[in-house]
Amino acid sequence: MQVKIQNINIFGTGLGCAKGEKRNKSIFGSGKNMPARHLIIILLLSLNISSLFAQRTQIIEGKIIDKESKMPLQGISVRITDINIGAISDSNGNYRIKNVPVGKHLVVFSYLGYLDVSVPDVLVTSAREVVLPMEMEESAAKMNEVSVTAKREHVNEMALISARTFDVQEVDRYAGSRSDIPRMASNFAGVQGGDDSRNDIIIRGNSPEGVIWRLEDIDIPNPNHFNIPGTTGGPVTILNDKTLANSDFYTGAFPAEFGNGVAGVFDVHLRNGNADRDEFTAQLGFLGTEIAGEGPISKTDGSSFLFTYRYSTLQLFSSLNINIGTASIPNYQDATFKLNFPIGKKCDLTFFGIGGLSDINLIVSTLPDFTPQLYGESDRDQYFTSNTGIIGTSFSYQINSNTYSKIVIAETGNDIIAHHNYVFRDAQYHVDSLKDILGYDYKTSATSAHWFINKKISARHIVQAGIINDLYFINYVDSTRQYPVTRPDWQYRNNFKGYTDLVQAYIQYKYRPSDNVTITAGLHAQYLTHSGSKALEPRVAAKWVLDNSNALSLGYGLHSEALPFYQYFSFVPSASTINPGNAAMLNDKIDFIRSHHIVAGFDHNLSNIFHLKIESYYQYLFDVPIETRYGSSFSALDQGSDYSRNFPDTLKNTGTGYNYGIEFTLSRAFYNGYYFLFTGSVFDSKAKGNDGVYRNTDYNSHYAFNLLGGYEHKLWTNSTLITGIKITYAGGKLYSPPDIAASNAVGDYVPIDNLRNSLEFHPYFRTDIKIGIRINGKKLTHEIALDLVNVFNTQNILSYTYSIPVSGQGQFYYQYQLGFLPLFYYKIDFGFGKNAQ
Repeated sequence: MQVKIQNINIFGTGLGCAKGEKRNKSIFGSGKNMPARHLIIILLLSLNISSLFAQRTQIIEGKIIDKESKMPLQGISVRITDINIGAISDSNGNYRIKNVPVGKHLVVFSYLGYLDVSVPDVLVTSAREVVLPMEMEESAAKMNEVSVTAKREHVNEMALISARTFDVQEVDRYAGSRSDIPRMASNFAGVQGGDDSRNDIIIRGNSPEGVIWRLEDIDIPNPNHFNIPGTTGGPVTILNDKTLANSDFYTGAFPAEFGNGVAGVFDVHLRNGNADRDEFTAQLGFLGTEIAGEGPISKTDGSSFLFTYRYSTLQLFSSLNINIGTASIPNYQDATFKLNFPIGKKCDLTFFGIGGLSDINLIVSTLPDFTPQLYGESDRDQYFTSNTGIIGTSFSYQINSNTYSKIVIAETGNDIIAHHNYVFRDAQYHVDSLKDILGYDYKTSATSAHWFINKKISARHIVQAGIINDLYFINYVDSTRQYPVTRPDWQYRNNFKGYTDLVQAYIQYKYRPSDNVTITAGLHAQYLTHSGSKALEPRVAAKWVLDNSNALSLGYGLHSEALPFYQYFSFVPSASTINPGNAAMLNDKIDFIRSHHIVAGFDHNLSNIFHLKIESYYQYLFDVPIETRYGSSFSALDQGSDYSRNFPDTLKNTGTGYNYGIEFTLSRAFYNGYYFLFTGSVFDSKAKGNDGVYRNTDYNSHYAFNLLGGYEHKLWTNSTLITGIKITYAGGKLYSPPDIAASNAVGDYVPIDNLRNSLEFHPYFRTDIKIGIRINGKKLTHEIALDLVNVFNTQNILSYTYSIPVSGQGQFYYQYQLGFLPLFYYKIDFGFGKNAQ
């Protein structure tokens, strides 16, 4: 029996309508609710119309430092080339440009003996000063030699390939990104999205488990609400783009300072608050109501604060009788802060933190009809809570003009709690009884420290070395009696309380024989105490700038990654018992997954605004954990991207896998009011289990293409129409045919093991459109926008699954992804204090 379901939801959670039933109206439907167009008109009319015509200006300011030594640079010329105004940096590296008209501008930093840096698309609004700090790289050429112009491709000086700096403006610029940083990254070449319910980062066919999340130089737990143990994604991120500085995203062969990951790195940094004046942002949107603020703590020493707080507004919309397409209301809130205290000219002390609280009760026992749950299962009531927090401090010290050091100490924590009650129903779908069948509580905390020192021997030679230590405290409890649900006794899967320590060290060296050639080499080591796993990993990369239009790059890295901790400390199914004291943890000594990764790249500037980038790669994975069970197709490369955990049988490190492909990016920078970005990748991803057969991994969709564009048009002197479009076309998800008899016996979807990932859904296709307006008043900036996600209501299949809606009557059905969803927000920026221009 198959049932076709259409979901209407916000970010994956939702109650669908069975085929033939009356569909839920959107949040902007008619009836008693106010249409969105009326709300937008009222907001527009409430603005000071005279502010639309008087020319507004603002300030661009920042501090300029040497990229390697971090010393302030005096005498740097900072020019806004499109309007030909600028400033010169002072002895502390500070600059300030006044009377900059609102809009987007190109800012160029130049100085004799340093490579020029161009920063396009700098957005200037009337309410907030633009703080634009800059790091400049000293030229390796002699003064009488001709040097090339540098482009700000990435923040990390050691990254030469498969690295991209994402501008925080991109998070809001791209249609369909929903102000979600990981979803924004799915627009990049080599990165797959294709799952509307989650923001997992799938890089070059790798499991998202292999992605490293780093914040302020500290490795952090999954920074998403409603996160599941063993995953790095979720429905909505805790990270708030209003607090972020430009950060780096790596898709392979990353520098030696990063470890415990084989797929990629999100290296995120928080910006400092404005040290000159108080500025605030308030925003009301479908996914949350939030406030952000920043300003000086003391103008004398340049100390500053920055904070944001967001609370989900889904319950508020429900209270207004606005239909959001789900009977279950997700609740979440998050906050971020950073305090920065310069200490003289050589030291800097910061305190930072982020935190998120989330919970949802998916109650199906009150539903009169069978309704699939995109967030969970449709035959049980599910209660879920996840809480995540990071708090830390950093201290940087300028030892001398060529050497600086930094230490970061932080405490991180993650607590995930779930409880399931199975719903027994009669033939008329009436509730017969409830039975508790699953419960778990996973608590993980870590005391982390990262110290490094950076030495600029000369403009040609730079050395960096560091040590990272993460001491994890673990308390895992899990028990189940759901397979089958008639089982009377409990099966223990986790009952562990203890600790483990991950120690990492690295050294890396950068050599620039000329401005056209750069070579980096490094060594990374790591050791995991509970398993005794060790790794020593070389990394090397080179870049050769052939001329002002062409560049070649090549990189290699050996990388290692630990399993999710809950799998080390779980009881294997064959050893589970009602008495956890007699059970055995047979996988606690499993070694790292390891990977050789080689990448080659070519960059070509078609013109000043058009850029083409092509990268090809090959990745060989070995020592992959697979089951010892004869004929098993299980591989640890096939997990980490859904709302369930995986408890394999006894494991061994003899599996292998490979990924290879080619990807390209064609971009047009914002000029004359519009931009576009076209990315594509074609790849193959395979893994081999204990049966000796290479099969498609869960992430082998073979291809993914994105076309993005945007156009901005001035309506009046200080008002701008904002539009954007995104079109995604990707290979369909892979799945395994079910073993019908086994599924009925167990009460869950049981795949045919030797046919793993042999079937494929239809290709994924989605179009998103964004439209909005930005109005710069005298002291306020208003922005109103509407994001039309999946505007054509394309029905993309997420999964083929199984449930027992009526006792003894199981059924298989397709679960569909996000339908058409309009999302709106209204944002207002304002500031206090003197803004001398």
